[in-house]
Amino acid sequence: MKVVVIGCTHAGTAAVKSILKNHPEADVTVYERNDNISFLSCGIALYVGGVVKDPAGLFYSNPEELHSLGATVKMEHDVTDVDTEKKTVTAKDLKTGEVETVSYDKLVMTTGSWPIIPPIKGIESKNILLCKNYNQANEIIAQAEDAKRVVIVGGGYIGIELVEAFVESGKQVTLIDGLDRILNKYLDKPFTDVLEKELVDRGVTLALGENVSEFIADE
Repeated sequence: MKVVVIGCTHAGTAAVKSILKNHPEADVTVYERNDNISFLSCGIALYVGGVVKDPAGLFYSNPEELHSLGATVKMEHDVTDVDTEKKTVTAKDLKTGEVETVSYDKLVMTTGSWPIIPPIKGIESKNILLCKNYNQANEIIAQAEDAKRVVIVGGGYIGIELVEAFVESGKQVTLIDGLDRILNKYLDKPFTDVLEKELVDRGVTLALGENVSEFIADE
């Protein structure tokens, strides 16, 4: 049985391990766009804040482990076409540009998620960063090293954790969210009132119930 797995963060890693555990004879090929797998993005704030010193602690698997289990792991490959009638997958090596097409009996698509990039003027600035994967976390740390003021857009779990991380590192932090309370979708007002007061007491500027209309960056 030939199995192709597209994407290898959490669901992909679990799928590969489960398939090879239950069907060790299976021919499993993995295509992953990034240069790492199994990154725990929920720990980005801990990494940014210096709580996690060794980023290796934010990974629970690696290509070498999956290879040792019997999988063929192709990192930094972008799948450009899936033909479900012919049961083939076409992928491009992002380093060399080479393109290959392989057949499959079973296809597992675990392509993950990506932050929504709103069409806001100025969002393409190098000072506007996304927070989702390992490489983005490293970019945040690199740019924050000399920064004095940090603006976080989004008052969900990750946003609040990043606010805390930057406050702990001595940054002047502003939090912007379109809703009128932080963690609006997760906690009731009596709880968020306490958290908002704590943030303000620690010097955080809250801009709640406000939307970003434009980014003006000093390059």
